[in-house]
Amino acid sequence: MAKVPRNFRLLEELEKGEKGGDGACSYGLADEDILMSNWQGTILGPAHSTHENRIYSLKIYCGPQYPDAPPEIQFLSRINVPCVDPTNGKVLAHRLGCLAQWNRKYTIETVLTELRKDMANGSNRKLPQPPEGSMF
Repeated sequence: MAKVPRNFRLLEELEKGEKGGDGACSYGLADEDILMSNWQGTILGPAHSTHENRIYSLKIYCGPQYPDAPPEIQFLSRINVPCVDPTNGKVLAHRLGCLAQWNRKYTIETVLTELRKDMANGSNRKLPQPPEGSMF
C-alpha cells in the first residue's frame, strides 16, 4: 500500500477538523502555516469529572516526520493529569498510549480523543484541578 505524503495527510486532517466531529474535541491550523506544522486544539472536559464544563486549549506541532512520528502536544490551559508535565503543559508521550505506541494511521483527532478519555479514566476524573481559566 502506498504511503500518503505528509501534506496530503494533513490536508485530509484539516478538512475533517473543519467539519467537526462529536463536538468533544476540535482542531485546526493555528495560522497561515504553509507547512501545516502548527495547529491548535480544544477538548471539552468529560462529564461527571472534575473537568466537566471546562474547555482546554492545546498547541499541536506536526513536525517534518509526521505522520511517521507523533505530533508534539502541549496544553495551554492548566490541567492536572499524569500524562501532562505540570511545569509546562507538554503531554508526556511515554504516558499516553497512542503517543507511546505511535502508528502512522493515528491522527491529531486520535490523540485529542485519547487525552479526553484519559481525563475521564479512574482516579484522573477526580484529581483536583487548577483554577478554571489558568494557563501555562
